[in-house]
Amino acid sequence: MAIKNFQEEFTVSSSKRTQLIDITGKVERLVKASKIKSGLCIVFVPHATAAVIMNENESGLVKDMEDYIKKNFPVGAGYAHDKIDDNADAHVASAFIGQSRMLPIKDGTIVRGTWQNIFVVELYGPRNSRRVVVSVVGK
Repeated sequence: MAIKNFQEEFTVSSSKRTQLIDITGKVERLVKASKIKSGLCIVFVPHATAAVIMNENESGLVKDMEDYIKKNFPVGAGYAHDKIDDNADAHVASAFIGQSRMLPIKDGTIVRGTWQNIFVVELYGPRNSRRVVVSVVGK
């Protein structure tokens, strides 16, 4: 059986400067649509001020993660890039958090823990549209 490749993208919007947006359902639907039973799924945001993480979608924990990002990558902390634009905090956070995640696919579904959901992390919102690229490779 030959290796297959499937790629789709969708957009998400945000309403706050720092926000976690759960995209698990959309990614799972695309993996199912790919008809790939065994392989890898890559979730990528082509933005320098956004990121992708996996964790539990519990409101208190989501707030904790948003607060952690704000505390550890504060706005206006004297970054050199802020002389050009006011978003150096978002660039630095994105670089350290990462713009992609790779997940295994088994029996046509993403392998993830019970409490692992996939989130886009908005770091410089609000934004009307952030692209999310999902690539699925396998058999």
